[in-house]
This record gives sequence, structure tokens and C-alpha cells, in this order.
Amino acid sequence: MNILIVSAHPEPASLTNALRDIAVDQLLADGHDVRVSDLHVLGWKAVVDRQDFPGLDPAERLRVPATSGAAFAYGTLSEDVVAEQDKLMWADALILAFPLWWFSMPAILKGWIDRIYSYGFAYGVGEHSDRRWGDRYGEGRLAGKRAMLIVTAGGWASHYGARGINGPIDDLLFPINHGVLFYPGYDVLPPFIIYQADRMDDDGFRATSGQLRGRMRALFTDEPIPYRRQNAGDYTIPSMELREEAAAPALTGFAAHLRS
Repeated sequence: MNILIVSAHPEPASLTNALRDIAVDQLLADGHDVRVSDLHVLGWKAVVDRQDFPGLDPAERLRVPATSGAAFAYGTLSEDVVAEQDKLMWADALILAFPLWWFSMPAILKGWIDRIYSYGFAYGVGEHSDRRWGDRYGEGRLAGKRAMLIVTAGGWASHYGARGINGPIDDLLFPINHGVLFYPGYDVLPPFIIYQADRMDDDGFRATSGQLRGRMRALFTDEPIPYRRQNAGDYTIPSMELREEAAAPALTGFAAHLRS
């Protein structure tokens, strides 16, 4: 199988990159083909701007959805964006490896998403009618592929627990797992999370590496997070609210979008 790993840490000797390399080593040992997009090595431009659309008339206003959609349709996106889109289409699985900075992904990784998820590629696809509201949330161009996160966090596990002050880790990662990955169709695996990353000693690294190798061996057999598919009948169209028969009205928030 083909796996793309996108990493986003500026320090080559970081724990994020060390674990990325462990993942690569295990996947190669298991006979997979692996490509790595180290965004700092690539010198990735994180900001969407007119440079992404060489075919845009200088006198024309930049409307990102419409402009990116036209550029994608006519093959005029910038070369670096096209190269990363091609990698996503090549890959059977995507792994994002990053440190949790200010409760989210680093800016360079968010910029990678912003730029390669162009209209017509990752969103704005499929029929929009009174029966369907596009191919998204379990459907779309990337359906049939798998994705997961490798995340390093500085805080304790309890800080990210159900009653932890930082908020539950599943809630913090919901916009990425459900929004960035499930939205265009990926089957999203539970994340691999390392807490107290700055305090890890050699014994901890060996133990963590072994656990990560196990996750890599199970990349195509582990059960994905059971998110509800948009067009499977659980949501009304076009309001996109859960039907009462799909989930009790008292069930709200992120957890409501998990199948019981």
C-alpha cells in the first residue's frame, strides 16, 4: 500500500520527526511504499495568495473558492500545490505528524491544508439537491483511503482528559479528524498521542516507539472512528441537523456525530 506522511516540526531532531522516522521504518519493513512531505524541508509557503493561481488576471478579484475551483478544473494551480495533491491521490493512507501548538496544528500544516484542499478537489464536489448535499463527510474524492494523526503534546494526559483543564483531546482534535480528514472522505483512525513530550527519556522513547510500530502494523486493519456519514440518512437536508431518530435531542456537541 502507499502511505504519505506529512510532518510539521521545524527541528530535525524533534520528537515529532523521530517518531515520523519510526513510522516510516516500520511501514517500509512491512512492504509498503512511503513518501514523506517534511513541510519545513520543502520550505512550504503557508499562506493562500495570488501566487497560488498563476492564471488569475491581475485585474480580477481573488475569491479563493471560485478561483481555486477554476484553477483546479483548468490545471493552472501552482506546481507545489499540484505536487502535493498528486501525492494525496497516490496514497492509500495519510498520516499527519505534528506538535500540538495552541490547541491545534502548527501554522505551516494548516497552510498546507488551506492550499492543497482546493475547491473541486477536497470540497465543493458532488450533487447538491434536496436528496444530497455534496460528497463530503465520509464521501468525496478521498473516500476509501485512511488517515490518522501522530500528535505530540507537552501537557499531562490528565490535562486532556474528560475533566481536564485543556479540554478532552478528542474534542480538541475533532476539527482536524472530522473536519479536515473525514470531510473529504477519509476513514479516520484514532490518533496516536504522546503526552509530556518534552520530558520523554530514553526508556519512554523506546516504549513509545514500540507502541507506534504496533499502530503502523495495524494501519489498514484498525477500526476507524465511527463518524456518521452525511448522506446515510442521519441528517436532514439541507439543514444538516441530526434527525431525532438518529440521536436523542439531548445528545449535542461533537459526540453527537459519533455512531453509538
